[in-house]
Amino acid sequence: MLLAGLSNGHVIGLSIVTATFVGFALVVSFLVPRRNPDFPGKAGIGVFAIVCIALFAAQLVSILVFGVEKSEAKGAEKTAATQGTDRRTIQVKETEFKIQLPVLKTVPPGQYTFVVQNAGKIPHNFAITGPKLSGPTKTPMIAAGSSAKLTVSLEKGVYEIVCTVPGHKALGMQAEIDVG
Repeated sequence: MLLAGLSNGHVIGLSIVTATFVGFALVVSFLVPRRNPDFPGKAGIGVFAIVCIALFAAQLVSILVFGVEKSEAKGAEKTAATQGTDRRTIQVKETEFKIQLPVLKTVPPGQYTFVVQNAGKIPHNFAITGPKLSGPTKTPMIAAGSSAKLTVSLEKGVYEIVCTVPGHKALGMQAEIDVG
């Protein structure tokens, strides 16, 4: 499922590193011991351990590097704030236990509609707190796979966005938006 959301370049990069790691594991597990039953032996155990650790580290680094899709942030910026209108829409995605906002530096004051999608497996909600809020400040519970909208007027200041389900904020369901 993760691969479906990545670009071809990222899928190829992850596949190459994974194939190298898996190929090494298969070769040293099945092929090398047939030719050299004492493999890696006392003299080669240090080199073998270093190669194993290096390949494992390469696999972790490749997941960190290739597992992040940069175009996702570019697309989010386009839908984040529509210039030239009084109403702006911000797409929000909630999962366990994360609130994902588009990449926003500072947004201008005005009226915003947060379109909140619960992409998680359990119910969440969306609440915003900060200076000079007008309008409702919290959505009702959003069932898994559903979405909700919240329209608020934001003035200058920093606003905190959280899921108010007990314990969810402490598990990381919080974000900030700077209005300036």
